[in-house]
Amino acid sequence: MTGDTVGTRLRRGILARLEWVWDELRSLTTASPARFAVLIFVALILLFTALYSLPAAAADGKPTALADALFTAVSTICVTGLSTVDMYSHWSPLGHVFTYIGVNVGALGVLTLASILGLVISKRLGLRAKLIAAGDSNPLRAHGGPVNEGQTVRLGEVGQLLATVALSTLIIEAVLTILIYPALIVAGIDPVAALWEAPYYAAMSFTNTGFVPNAEGLAPFADDYYFLGVLMAGVFLGSIGFPVIFTLWRHTWHVRRWSLHSKLTLITTVILFFAGAIVFLSLEYLNPKTFGSMDAWDTVFQSFFLSAMTRSGGFSVVDIGELNGSSLVAGSMLMFVGGGSASTAGGIKVTTLAVLALAVWSEAKGRQSVEAFGRRIPSDVQRVALSVVAWGATIVALSTITITQITKAPVELVLFDVISGFATVGLSTGLTAELPDSAIYVLAATMFMGRVGTVTLAAAVAATARSQLYSMPVERPIVG
Repeated sequence: MTGDTVGTRLRRGILARLEWVWDELRSLTTASPARFAVLIFVALILLFTALYSLPAAAADGKPTALADALFTAVSTICVTGLSTVDMYSHWSPLGHVFTYIGVNVGALGVLTLASILGLVISKRLGLRAKLIAAGDSNPLRAHGGPVNEGQTVRLGEVGQLLATVALSTLIIEAVLTILIYPALIVAGIDPVAALWEAPYYAAMSFTNTGFVPNAEGLAPFADDYYFLGVLMAGVFLGSIGFPVIFTLWRHTWHVRRWSLHSKLTLITTVILFFAGAIVFLSLEYLNPKTFGSMDAWDTVFQSFFLSAMTRSGGFSVVDIGELNGSSLVAGSMLMFVGGGSASTAGGIKVTTLAVLALAVWSEAKGRQSVEAFGRRIPSDVQRVALSVVAWGATIVALSTITITQITKAPVELVLFDVISGFATVGLSTGLTAELPDSAIYVLAATMFMGRVGTVTLAAAVAATARSQLYSMPVERPIVG
């Protein structure tokens, strides 16, 4: 009898403890979606670090060093594409499968993926799930509290958005796979091997990661405009963001119904695409190690390809380490901007740049408000844009200084690789593969902060959001 009583009390105690843990997790999820996102990303990175450390994941059957396993896990989950090991020769087929799964999970976004699973299981989304999904689809929803119905994706549309995310990912990657497969066959790839390489390339282009499934990389396809064009299309679709895909799917030919976010994303993306190509063409056409040895058509095409990949794609035909210093600076600027919000791309995002450019233009014109396409952009959006740039520049500066001090490498090379990591691009001058363990950990932290997002990270580390019921007297300091 006493034993039964003790056993009953023990079971009740365990159940009470589990219930407490569940309540805490539920409270964390609803009270701070941003902090929950950070914890989930950390958990996934630790999981994949353990998986990459398995002897079966390495081609030589030996455990991978912790620094390399952790860096690969961060690069995979954060869809970056940088690596400290040879991704083709170091990992076994199982390791490559881990990479394929990891980039797709990281690209979708953990919160969006969780909401999709909840939608599939329960056939509907509750208010809490909608709040989380809305927060993942719109950086301004990184904080808790009331939802502004003027956000990029309204709560009533979250279920449709999640369906769009899932379907667009499956459909786009499937179409890319079908388009890539014949190009691989023409290039002489074994038909059976191409069955793996085609979906791998498709996933790496749409997720903007840039890993390649073969030892030669893109060298065999340097003159294949079709294959490279398909990769560019995949990168573009992945970089514009799911809210934009959602808008285009609903209002393809009704431009007037496009959201302001979609218009700013597409216009800024196209402008930077052409501007980057012109800059690279101007700076590299005489460089014999890059474009100087190509004919006119190859030079023009490769300029556009490089412009697209510096926005977050990560694929490269030319040796990035052979670019002129001026091109590295231009590439760093493009990488820092990145792609669209709620996309597989990184960086401060093109809408951030667009909002700040509109704010500067409005100030120069002496206008009282910032407007675009018949809509007024509120001041809180402008403050968030400024905060994103400030936090991003601070992270990049601190990481660059730290790694430069550790490695004593040329600062322009360090800066390029650091921004590539922060913006989850994946292009490298060759420096990343030579980093010591201490610098590897610094760059891994930079990639993590860049993928999670500066706004989400700031909201996650903030202790509490307090309402201020009073305002201080106004005084204007001299600026400029």
